[in-house]
Amino acid sequence: MVSEYTQSDQFRGARIHLCDLAGLEIRDCEVSGLKIVDCYGGDVYLGGDFERLVVNDVDVTAYVEAELDRRHPARVLAREAASPEDYRAAWDAVENLWSATLDRARLLPEAKLHERVDGEWSFVETQRHLLFACDAWLGNAVLEEEAPYHPLGFPAGGMSPDAAAKLGLTLEATPTLDEVLAPRLARMAAMRRVVDGLTEAELDRVCGRKPADPYPDQEYVVRRCHKVVLKEEAEHHRYAVRDLAVLEAS
Repeated sequence: MVSEYTQSDQFRGARIHLCDLAGLEIRDCEVSGLKIVDCYGGDVYLGGDFERLVVNDVDVTAYVEAELDRRHPARVLAREAASPEDYRAAWDAVENLWSATLDRARLLPEAKLHERVDGEWSFVETQRHLLFACDAWLGNAVLEEEAPYHPLGFPAGGMSPDAAAKLGLTLEATPTLDEVLAPRLARMAAMRRVVDGLTEAELDRVCGRKPADPYPDQEYVVRRCHKVVLKEEAEHHRYAVRDLAVLEAS
């Protein structure tokens, strides 16, 4: 049986020496200062948001980022968006990417769209997460809607079940792709209407709300909220097409 450790700080600052860590999996963890030294093995995988990554004394951070940007140009548009026109161009790219990818996903049996590849979210779960992200950062923070959160929204793993329940989310739901896409595409259409009307003044407006109760109490500017939505869309599209390729080949 696999040992699991959740929300623990018992390994913070620990030194692991002469141990068999083959198959070790670390997910959704703070790893600043992590060092793996004089270790050996095959098929080592790293995935996440690393400010600096050094492999055998070679800083590969810039190379990895440049290669990801080359493969997924929407990342650049999302990251560098500054003017209203930039935000519109980035959202154009997001819409085009997902339109083609949804057509591709529909060629697979529905059951495949609920499969997790290497423990990652399924295609349907990814759509649910993007629904929640847009509900939170657009519907709640920017638009201040009365009921911004759709029940099928799926937050990141760091949100507790109790916090999700307070938002009206049904994490245990198992909707079909089409059931998720109904609110998801409606929310994307709302984003389209908003970016079409963006001005510099609106981008600099301070939101009256934060995305959701579990988020920190701090200032949230419209510009930042839209950028979060863009980055979420671009990054999760990258993951989705990666896993679709595996599902198509299986």
